[in-house]
Amino acid sequence: MSGPVSVVLVDDHQIVREGLRTLFADEPGIRVVGEAGGAAEGFDVAAALRPDVVLLDLVMPGGGAVQAIERLRRELPSVRILVLTSYAGDRQVHEALKAGAIGYLLKDVSRAELVRAIHSVHQGQPALHAEAQRHLLRGVSGAAGRSALAELTARERSVLELIARGRSNKAIAAELKLSEGTVKGYVSVV
Repeated sequence: MSGPVSVVLVDDHQIVREGLRTLFADEPGIRVVGEAGGAAEGFDVAAALRPDVVLLDLVMPGGGAVQAIERLRRELPSVRILVLTSYAGDRQVHEALKAGAIGYLLKDVSRAELVRAIHSVHQGQPALHAEAQRHLLRGVSGAAGRSALAELTARERSVLELIARGRSNKAIAAELKLSEGTVKGYVSVV
């Protein structure tokens, strides 16, 4: 590894940002390089600092988190986005992941889980809270997701199911006997 993972914190609650900064100060593999109190400001900070990971709350005054995720993915494709929020409804999970977030955690995660997720996301691997996985699977298997699921090939559905179970791209590749690059292609489709 070439140094610590650089992270920008985006949360409207200053106490949350301060707490995360303090938590990561003792974590040699993670370095907070910037922070912002809103989605638009978060994009600007990320554009200026080019971190490895943006740790982003989904619901903030003024909104725009989903649009910020889309813009980050479009304009700064090397930056990975990890949502850290209190909300895990079907709509929030689907919108964030569809916009380009690679991880979705709830704020009840442990320090160890958050640190693992940041490293996973930095490596391009999904990191999903169990509650987010349930919402994702419910959406795919429920009435709202039937048409979207029907559009996927059998292989794409297999990849989606393994993602929802928290498997890494490498683990998916091994299980389905595919190259990791092929799995990444499937992940971008689903």
